[in-house]
Amino acid sequence: MSLLDVFRPDVRAMHAYVVQDAAGYIKLDAMENPFTLPPELQAQLGQQLGAVALNRYPGTRINDLHAALRAYAHVPLEAGMVLGNGSDELISLLSVACAQPGAVALAPLPGFVMYEAFAKQTGMRFVGVPLTADFELDGPAMLAAVREHSPALTYIAYPNNPTANLWDDDVIEQIVSAVAQNGAEGRPGLVILDEAYQPFASKSYLARLAQHPHVLLMRTLSKFGLAGVRLGYMMGRKDLIEQIEKVRPPYNISVLNTEAALFALAHVDEFERQASVIKSERERLLLALSGMPGAKAFPSQANMILVRVADSAAVFLALKARGILIKNVAGLHSLLANCIRLTVGSSSENDALIAALTEILREPLINHPA
Repeated sequence: MSLLDVFRPDVRAMHAYVVQDAAGYIKLDAMENPFTLPPELQAQLGQQLGAVALNRYPGTRINDLHAALRAYAHVPLEAGMVLGNGSDELISLLSVACAQPGAVALAPLPGFVMYEAFAKQTGMRFVGVPLTADFELDGPAMLAAVREHSPALTYIAYPNNPTANLWDDDVIEQIVSAVAQNGAEGRPGLVILDEAYQPFASKSYLARLAQHPHVLLMRTLSKFGLAGVRLGYMMGRKDLIEQIEKVRPPYNISVLNTEAALFALAHVDEFERQASVIKSERERLLLALSGMPGAKAFPSQANMILVRVADSAAVFLALKARGILIKNVAGLHSLLANCIRLTVGSSSENDALIAALTEILREPLINHPA
């Protein structure tokens, strides 16, 4: 016996989430907003944060953040809303709250890895349904899985990570209806629409939320431009949100996070300007990639682009050698064979990426058609 035997066997078999060391690199691996605040706003934010009572637990200021988020996101008055330390914590809380014996979490694959990770950490069974070869929802397979497994939680990322695409609205509605039908037959379940990349997408599910009481809508301020602040929020029917509130740790949103988020929401115009630049740079990057032999870029509605190359590991290492850090996602799922994921950076960062990829893809060992 060992002290490690104190831990669950499945935990001992897990791998911790690893963050790449980005020091000294152009960082295009984590879908972060590349822009900082203008100097005058940095000074104002510093002054506002300097006045925070760090010696006190978070208090009623959190109510101001709720109100500001509701106004910004147009959360329906009748809906409940819960905040998390990033959307990661919200996914964890959902898993904790719904992890009854035999409960299933279901999601398309490849998708956001934390859906599966938190489901398994809480003892839920995870069912992944492969996307089609062009990264669309496999409607018949998803519907069959919903009927067979009666999932307590069905995740639909909109847009998806790492494929960056928005899925067909009709197929999404079929899945939502199938989960509702299960509920009518005594096998209730929730659908979670994850809109982490909403600032860069052309559509949102928000207008349809009120039509489906079993659907929860989740967003984050990470892609808005506050990845370091760690603030996610989820909205939906009040009595459902209340159950998630019950397992939320007290004071999970710090006074500094609260104040930084309130400051950002008071300066939405600046962040919307940044999102507009990122979307423009995304299109420029897609255009450049379309002219590179050996690279196939997939359509994007996020601040990332999925690209298939002949040898993703070689391209990753070649870019890293040139001081550019991206994500090699080929190992996440068989459908992602030889795929890399590029975060859309600033204009100068994208210039460097385009120049490096153009050079790399001319090299004999990795310039084969994708």
